Amino acid sequence: MQNPDSADSPAEFRVGQRVHSVGDPRRVGTVKYVGPVQGYSGTWVGVDWDNGDAKHDGALDGRRYFQAHAAKSGSFVRPHNLSAGISLLQALLLRYRSTTSKEEEDEMYVLSASNRRVSIQLVGKEQIEDKLSRFEELTAASLSNFGLSSPGAPFEICSVVPNLKELDLTGNLLSEWKDVGTICEQLPALAALNLSHNLMAHDVTGLQLLVNLRVLVLNNTGITWKEVEIIRNSLPAIEELHLMGNNLRSITPTSSIVLGFDHLRLLNLEDNCIAEWDEILKLSQLRRLEQLHLNKNHLKHIFYPDSDTIHQLLNGIESLEKSCRPFQNLHCLLLGGNKIDDLTSVDSLNSFPMLKDIRLSENPIADPGRGGIPRFVLIARLSKVEILNGSEVSPRERKESEIRYVRLVMSKLHGNPEEIKRLHPRFSEIKEFHGIEDERPLTGAAGPQKMSSGLLSINLKCIGASIGEKPELTKKLPATTTIGKLKNLCESFFKLKSMKPRLFLQEEGSPMPMLLDDEMASLMDLGIGNESTILIDEEC
Repeated sequence: MQNPDSADSPAEFRVGQRVHSVGDPRRVGTVKYVGPVQGYSGTWVGVDWDNGDAKHDGALDGRRYFQAHAAKSGSFVRPHNLSAGISLLQALLLRYRSTTSKEEEDEMYVLSASNRRVSIQLVGKEQIEDKLSRFEELTAASLSNFGLSSPGAPFEICSVVPNLKELDLTGNLLSEWKDVGTICEQLPALAALNLSHNLMAHDVTGLQLLVNLRVLVLNNTGITWKEVEIIRNSLPAIEELHLMGNNLRSITPTSSIVLGFDHLRLLNLEDNCIAEWDEILKLSQLRRLEQLHLNKNHLKHIFYPDSDTIHQLLNGIESLEKSCRPFQNLHCLLLGGNKIDDLTSVDSLNSFPMLKDIRLSENPIADPGRGGIPRFVLIARLSKVEILNGSEVSPRERKESEIRYVRLVMSKLHGNPEEIKRLHPRFSEIKEFHGIEDERPLTGAAGPQKMSSGLLSINLKCIGASIGEKPELTKKLPATTTIGKLKNLCESFFKLKSMKPRLFLQEEGSPMPMLLDDEMASLMDLGIGNESTILIDEEC
């Protein structure tokens, strides 16, 4: 609670209004109360701060004035310490015309219509009129965290920045959709708009037809899918829609599936709370959808829908009697940071007709440390993947992964055909493609080898700081060598006295090496092939 010197004049704020702290446009909140506070003179504004860093939950000295969203996200502030924001044009002038240091000045430029860097030079008041003409070349502007709350006077935006195509309004005070509509109407060339971290109103009214908008970013705006369905009607040309961090748990279209979005290529639903794959299936008839981002949700299981499932989804929708194949153009599916833990989900990805870019990192199934499978097994099981977890799968890596996978399966299941078919759907296909014989071959530089040919060429490399510099060694080892035996050999090879080594397998395309901690497992059991690299570190 601030201690004012004197009472303030009547407040200019209203409940529900977005405000920021004077002098700090990044400290943003919502007005929850305007009026007197018992024991203190004058008018106070009760604010619920977005960042939760305040004093109380809206109650003071046993009396409740408002309800904040967290235990200490509310506070009372004098009106003169709050700002209701500025207009878009004022923000443009502040961003590109205010006084800055020489270093900041060097970093200030815009891209012209011909994609050239045009330096923004700081000017005095007498030069403003001349320099404003440079705004005509401005095609992209970033006005994040400027306390922007309104479009400003009609037509002033269009006259100053008529060629603006990209506009970033992240972290401002906008909340009314009609204001968004006004901004877009005043910028006929606008194709990309970022409204992230503006808490948008749930009443979607006043939003005109935005015929030129191609990219709309609504991350952390509090939007619901019901509101997405409403704004969809104003976005006939939208190609990218970003909805990260909106606590979405379900997709609730007006019919049983999501319709419209005829040009949508990318839908970003990362960092939400979607737990059921059935919700995602409601997007399966978006015919042009190429990228679907679902990282950091709560998905446990995924599957490709069969014809019966799609028929139930369509539920007699006449406009979709000739439905398209589910996810017919999807080539990128990001599923990192979910809770997927079954191989059936991994294998189902082969049924997506165009899918080649997949992210499964930070799922239990893709984490060997939590009982998941390593990268080479994922590559072998996913027949069409070209990019896995952000890393390209080269032809060489695919070949080595598939041969290594077959070797691993044969060593574990000992030729039980029924068990292999059930647990490893691609095994027979891969085995035949690479011409691998039933004698459990090993891979060499010249192609498949039989087990009787004996030894694997293994590169051994010390990386432990206390081990000191040791030359890398290449050793011929039997495929039956266990990890425990290899540790003993490394102690001998590198003369590691009173030090227990830890071994890691360095795999192409994998950002982190795989810990080899099962001392009873053999090189063959782990699918370690010819010319593999094993790193030697020290025990912690």
